[in-house]
Amino acid sequence: MASNKMTDQTIVSKVQDSMYRQCQKRGYATPVDVLMDVGVLQESKYEEWRFGRSAYLEGVCTVNLKKLSFIMHQVSVYAQKNQLRPSETYYKQWGMKKKKGQGHKPVKRLQFSKSGKAEIERAYATHYLDEKQIAELKTEG
Repeated sequence: MASNKMTDQTIVSKVQDSMYRQCQKRGYATPVDVLMDVGVLQESKYEEWRFGRSAYLEGVCTVNLKKLSFIMHQVSVYAQKNQLRPSETYYKQWGMKKKKGQGHKPVKRLQFSKSGKAEIERAYATHYLDEKQIAELKTEG
């Protein structure tokens, strides 16, 4: 488990490593996966949040908001430095059942932050695309 003792330099290096590996593997990186790679979000806690059992993602992370904000800033810095294209997405709750007679499953948008502020929610929900790597992966596969 990560502690608040993690130095800023350690965080910077872990964020860069995570972003690089995600882009190499699949052509894009996500802040949520960075949080897991850095060690401040356990996969089981992420899944609890995805199934709607936690009100917001920040609440299940193991560091304070100042550290989370620093990590998110480093994600953005890496993305800009490496010309990754931001692509805003949104996270839907998993496990929503379709009711009889209704055409589609209900969609519940998940919340990342306690405040729910638009710019914070957008930052967490943005995926960063490495378009050159995506093209390369397509020609390989």
